[in-house]
Amino acid sequence: MSLFEEVGGSQFFDRLVDRFYEGVATDDVLLPLYPEQSDLSGAKERLTLFLQQYWGGPTTYSDERGHPRLRQRHFPFVIGERERDRWMVHMMAAVDELSPNETVHQQLTEYMTMASTAMINSPGATI
Repeated sequence: MSLFEEVGGSQFFDRLVDRFYEGVATDDVLLPLYPEQSDLSGAKERLTLFLQQYWGGPTTYSDERGHPRLRQRHFPFVIGERERDRWMVHMMAAVDELSPNETVHQQLTEYMTMASTAMINSPGATI
């Protein structure tokens, strides 16, 4: 069984991403990285579709946007350890609140930690 199935499908990822973006919307480090700061709906949709696909759900993300190419897509934005750490604060708040069990929590935590660290493109950056 995929993690997507284990957590009950799309609704889990909708809630996870909504909870994550509640934090981003008020974060003075992260919010400036979003070109459409007043409307995060596009960013929410892309992250939701990506996570659903990554964890075994529908391939809508790739069908609509092609290969994820996460580093390439994030390269235009200055992402240092500070930005990664703020991203993790909000993502871990969502994971902590919504994970249905310890196994799911651990899998999500490990992936989010690895993926957010991989997005760092400006080590030591200060904006």
